[in-house]
Amino acid sequence: NSKSFFHIYILTLFHTLFKMFSIKASHFDGLITTILGYILLAGALIVCHALASLVKFQRSRRLLGVCYIVVKVSLLVAMEIGLFPLICGWWLDICSLEMFDATLKDREQSFDSAPGTTMFLHWLVGMVYVFYFASFILLLREVLRPGVLWFLRNLNDPDFNPVQEMIHLPIYRHLRRFILSVVVFGSIVLLMLWLPIRIIKLLFPNFLPYNVMLYSDAPVSELSLELLLLQVVLPALLEQGHTRQWLKRLIHAWTFTAGYVLDLHSYLLGDHEEDDNQQNNHPGRVNNHRIPGLGEGLHAAHQAILQQGGPVGFQPYHRPINFPLKVDHSVGCLHVCHTVIMFVGRWLMSFWMGSAMVHELYTAASGLYVCWLSIRAATVLLSWMPQGRTVIMLKVHEWTLMILKTVVVALLLAAVIPLLLGLLFELVIVAPLRVPLDQTPLFYPWQDWALGVLHAKIIAAITLMGPQWWLKTVIEQVYANGIRNIDLHFIVRRLAAPVICVLLLCLCLPYTVSKGVTPLLGVQPEMQTLVERRIYPFLLMVFILLAILSFQIRQFKRLYEHIKNDKYLVGQRLVNYERKAGRSVSSSSYSTSS
Repeated sequence: NSKSFFHIYILTLFHTLFKMFSIKASHFDGLITTILGYILLAGALIVCHALASLVKFQRSRRLLGVCYIVVKVSLLVAMEIGLFPLICGWWLDICSLEMFDATLKDREQSFDSAPGTTMFLHWLVGMVYVFYFASFILLLREVLRPGVLWFLRNLNDPDFNPVQEMIHLPIYRHLRRFILSVVVFGSIVLLMLWLPIRIIKLLFPNFLPYNVMLYSDAPVSELSLELLLLQVVLPALLEQGHTRQWLKRLIHAWTFTAGYVLDLHSYLLGDHEEDDNQQNNHPGRVNNHRIPGLGEGLHAAHQAILQQGGPVGFQPYHRPINFPLKVDHSVGCLHVCHTVIMFVGRWLMSFWMGSAMVHELYTAASGLYVCWLSIRAATVLLSWMPQGRTVIMLKVHEWTLMILKTVVVALLLAAVIPLLLGLLFELVIVAPLRVPLDQTPLFYPWQDWALGVLHAKIIAAITLMGPQWWLKTVIEQVYANGIRNIDLHFIVRRLAAPVICVLLLCLCLPYTVSKGVTPLLGVQPEMQTLVERRIYPFLLMVFILLAILSFQIRQFKRLYEHIKNDKYLVGQRLVNYERKAGRSVSSSSYSTSS
């Protein structure tokens, strides 16, 4: 029986988890002791607050109340940001064990060897899952009928203020909401991850497991590529308006197709074009809004539990025959799309790599990109066909020119600049810290490029948040133009060329000094090696000191001008009060003598 097997599976997983945490609780005894101490402190503050209220000590009662609120908010923040992502990360790992050909024994061994690292990685996975799931839910709310996602809280609600809720709501309400969130997110993981894995293993036994090498002796770690994908590629795609609109259209197209095929159009998108008579007389359907207050009772009740009020924005819908089975089939269509993408990616990688094992990150990325490119090309060609052959040729010429410009800009901004930046970071920070003087550092361009992309993203974000200067102006102009209005001459002349020149100067000038000037001084080989290895961090320190000195000089000049203007500037004229006072004294003495 699959149901009993599922229950036994879940009980076995929780038994193993509790056993693992009970055995290794000593690794986190300090953290657990601290949390228990805060809980006991909160309880003691509650008791003291009640006693102060009983004896009418108003000031003590207010002080104890403020202290309790601080402790309460701290515990709730730790629970929401620390415990909840950790639970989600562990649950994701447990439900995806068969996907990576792992067992609970492997996870227990990794926890035994490095408990802190294991907990941190699971927390990080949980945070990524919660963040991107929330972003996807925000997109779904803009497409689906209001009321479909009644079991999830709307983060765009203007009345939603988590800090005020942490302060005003009692503890049992927060605990109930936390348990409800764990149940909802855990059920979604079961539905979207564990169940599809079981179905895929049943239908395609040779499709799984996925090849994901988290521990490799290769110079480029796969974790760096995954970090690059999660921190650079996906946020850049989500921040782009065109990509976001295209993703919304893709979700709408999928829901539209699945809705009409499975007779779920009313449930997913609503019935805006049908009148009330057609809704009431349609055979084989039940109108959930026919009896007010009865049709949407279950949804309204859950909406009231989550929203602490009535069902906000709920719309009635028609409930077709075999409604739960059709909803499961609509969810299964997503897993079919994912499987098709992985099949396409593996098929493409087989032409290049042959029978070698390839990281599934590459197969998924290549399959997704090819599918996206095919769908995008098909939709563009279909939109161009009614305009005639001449217009199609003009459009093809424009798009070819735009693609060539984009490739050139990508080579400069996404390849050359990150490579130079990563190599500079390697010479300035990594090599002096990791490689002793009696050893030769090895540089891997691919890894330097991956790190350079992350550093370029951080520098660009800091530049856009900083004061107005030429680099910020240029980046804002390039971002405002977009891809369709890309100006290759402006980007090369104002952005790529200056940045590349500065990076090349930072790389070549110290190398020239250490290799060309130092041997002419007749120093020992040990001193020459020391100069070659330490000149990059030394010049960085000199640059930082000069920047601080220049900043302080400018600040002193501004302070001097401010003091001078406050003392001598009257209106628009400079007045010397000392000379004026001297003249008044001399005139008074002359009048006295006369």
